[in-house]
Amino acid sequence: MAARAVTEAVSLRLPAAIMDDLQAHLFRDDGDEHGAVIGASVLRTERGLRLIGRRLFLAQDGVDYVPGIRGYRRLTPEFVRRCVRECAEERLAYLAVHNHFGTSRVAFSADDLASHRRGYPALIDILDGPPAGALVFAQDAVAGDVWLTHEEQAALDCATVLAPTPRRLYPEPQRPPGADARYDRQVRLFGDRGQHILAMQRVGIVGLGGGVGSLINEYLARLGVGHIVAIDDDRIDETNYPRLVGSRPGDLGSTRLPRVLARWFGRPPTTKVVIAERLALDVMPDIGFDAVEADVVDHDAVQRLVDCDAVFLAADTMRARLVINALCHQYLIPVWQVGTKIQVDADEGDVEDVFSVVRHLVPGQSCLWCTGLIDRTQLAEESASPQQRDAQRYIAEVPAPSVVTLNAVAAAHAVNDYLLTTVGLTASNPQEEWMRHHPLQRRLAQQRTRTDEACTECQGRLGAGPLARLPVKAAGRS
Repeated sequence: MAARAVTEAVSLRLPAAIMDDLQAHLFRDDGDEHGAVIGASVLRTERGLRLIGRRLFLAQDGVDYVPGIRGYRRLTPEFVRRCVRECAEERLAYLAVHNHFGTSRVAFSADDLASHRRGYPALIDILDGPPAGALVFAQDAVAGDVWLTHEEQAALDCATVLAPTPRRLYPEPQRPPGADARYDRQVRLFGDRGQHILAMQRVGIVGLGGGVGSLINEYLARLGVGHIVAIDDDRIDETNYPRLVGSRPGDLGSTRLPRVLARWFGRPPTTKVVIAERLALDVMPDIGFDAVEADVVDHDAVQRLVDCDAVFLAADTMRARLVINALCHQYLIPVWQVGTKIQVDADEGDVEDVFSVVRHLVPGQSCLWCTGLIDRTQLAEESASPQQRDAQRYIAEVPAPSVVTLNAVAAAHAVNDYLLTTVGLTASNPQEEWMRHHPLQRRLAQQRTRTDEACTECQGRLGAGPLARLPVKAAGRS
């Protein structure tokens, strides 16, 4: 009996390295078909099924990929058995791959679909949980037939290749709906297609308190991003009120009341995520918004980000950097780490340097660990309990200077970079460098990114999805 087609949304994410190797293998100068298998971790969310490319098995022509019995070419039973066994051991979905010819459209042949019906129910049994399916690629298109169970199968909606400028592949060219008139001016830059991409995006913001995150929140809402997930565990106070976009005097709560009145009529200050949500809804009433009052190093908090299409890290702690760097590579989510710094001489009080920084983390290609931007000593200090801090006499943290205009520079650069890469306006292979804006010297510095092939973070976690544990703190620990 044929499987029942279901409407569950199914998407695929691939690291650029897997896609580069796959395309070089499939599209050669010989004009022939070639085969491979992708092993993918499986993430189920409220938006559907996301397959995250983890392993690539290339089929050798004439050995693993041979003339077919019913169709033109086929993977040999021995090659399929080896790949399925390895996928089952690693709890990965199995996706058989071959290529057709053409550019922007592709579809399975009748022979392809018949072979799926014969083979995939048996593979489902071997995998014991993850789905099995097939992908067929053209140069700029992909179609997928994914068997979720013996009785249910779904078509692949989209594949995204996570390069500095992401590529989106569909079975055929997409015709986006016309954009709302309120976006008329920006649609003149990137078209209805770009606006539709933004409307379908779910974007995380980690850290709303220093001012940078609150600006990013407003920019994303005004651009028309469809859903924002904002994470911060703090409340507004007088020291960050001038920099927190969308805050009102009443948000300070009883801190502005005389002590006698505060005792009877006082209320706590407003949480920063509630301020962010209020602003976003004022700007765009139809936006989706998750206000998560929590520390991102908590397990439940970071789980709210795993289904995001992009994340902005505006919390400048080493623990937040550690978790979000891992999230980037493990779930194939691009990250923009954003911040400002004012360096002041401790003795004289003179301003030594001022800079705003934007660091674009591309899964598998740029890493905060490899570039030396996660300090082990500071990470250990942040991870220590209050009792351990007292025992080891850690120096108390001194509040750093911060100015709203410097925050605006960093936020604007970061959201611009997100916007232009997301809608596909940047070069197809831009030179990936991180930017530091130094207003005192009126110069823009660049820093080359680094990745180490032996790195257990950017390489070891790549594409693991929910199969690996993120470096969040254990339950019950501070």
